[in-house]
Amino acid sequence: MSKITVRQADMSDLDELAVLFSQYREFQGKAPDLLAARDFLQARLNNDESAMFIAQEEHSPVGFAQVYPSFSSVALARIFILNDLFVPESGRRKGVASQLLAFVESYAWSRDAVRVTLNVDRNNVQAQALYEARGWSLDQQFRMYHCFPGDHRVA
Repeated sequence: MSKITVRQADMSDLDELAVLFSQYREFQGKAPDLLAARDFLQARLNNDESAMFIAQEEHSPVGFAQVYPSFSSVALARIFILNDLFVPESGRRKGVASQLLAFVESYAWSRDAVRVTLNVDRNNVQAQALYEARGWSLDQQFRMYHCFPGDHRVA
């Protein structure tokens, strides 16, 4: 069994990340667009707007995660939003997602974050089981709402 390594990604990982990110977007129902995926990630890296992590098996990419820094006004503290985590079929059942989560958690705690937050599709029970097995808890206090352009209604 080969060893999985996880590390923070940098600009030298952009092309490999873009492939994974494009696959992730396809998994989420979006049309494939490798160039747009690359441009998006490059902008995040160039502007230091997110932290990306890459999992590799013998130098081949087998997963990635991306977190966005934010703050909790109530807690008066830093938080991170785990916006993206993806392991393609070839990397599944090897502990890749769990290792990525561990790395994300360690990264956040080392930056004095008080929590890491994520959203997961209600039907993605495998991911939910993984998060719960790692000690993540389902929010019992808040509901999430979204507003999109054109959705504003006058009451």
